[in-house]
This record gives sequence, C-alpha cells and structure tokens, in this order.
Amino acid sequence: MNEEIKLAQMARMNAYAPTTNYKVGAILRTKTGKIYTGCNVENNGIQSICAERVAFVKAISEGEKEFECITVVGGPAGKKPNKECVPCGYCRQFMSEFVDEEFRINTVEGDSLRQYTMQDLLPFSYKF
Repeated sequence: MNEEIKLAQMARMNAYAPTTNYKVGAILRTKTGKIYTGCNVENNGIQSICAERVAFVKAISEGEKEFECITVVGGPAGKKPNKECVPCGYCRQFMSEFVDEEFRINTVEGDSLRQYTMQDLLPFSYKF
C-alpha cells in the first residue's frame, strides 16, 4: 500500500460523522510535494464539510496555490474501506477553481489506487 493511501486512512480516523457514520480522509499534495490532510466534519445542519474541501482550505490558508493530486479514502466507520469514494459534485466544482483539467484525483478500492483527472470527473465545470 502506498504512502498516500496510508496518510488518507490516518486522516480518516479524525473524521466526525455522527449523522451518516461515513468517514472520509483525504490528502492533498502540492506541486512542491507538501501534503495537507482533511477529514469530513458533519453537523446536524446542512453545513457539513467534506474531507477534500478541508484539505484544500488548509492548503490555501497556508498560501499554497499549485496542486498535484488528491487521494480520498472513505467508508462506514469501523470498517476497512473496500469501495471507492469519489468526491461529490460540490467538491469537484470547488476543486476545479484551483486546479487544471489534468489534476489527479486518486480513489482507493481495497488496497488498489484508481486514478482520474479533473476532466474525467467534471467535464463541464462552471467557469466565468
């Protein structure tokens, strides 16, 4: 299992998901190799935030502007993720603001890494 999967799984342990019990971890790698982690944080309202956006917001708040890839791991709490967890539509559109069409989005299925580009997952992103 590669380093990115392990780091995403570690980030997943910090997830707060009392409503869905679905925990997600993400790691965002910058073009300089720096890594930012994120986990989903739920609440009883509609303001929950996904792991992918947490990682991006942490990186951007530290001044990062150029990103290489994100790796996402998710599944029911207390269980090893065995199905791929693809970023939701809101996260895809959010990420598209900060990356180009070739930005890599890695998902995990069992111990295997699957790779997509932003273009694969969001071919018609909203742009001004």
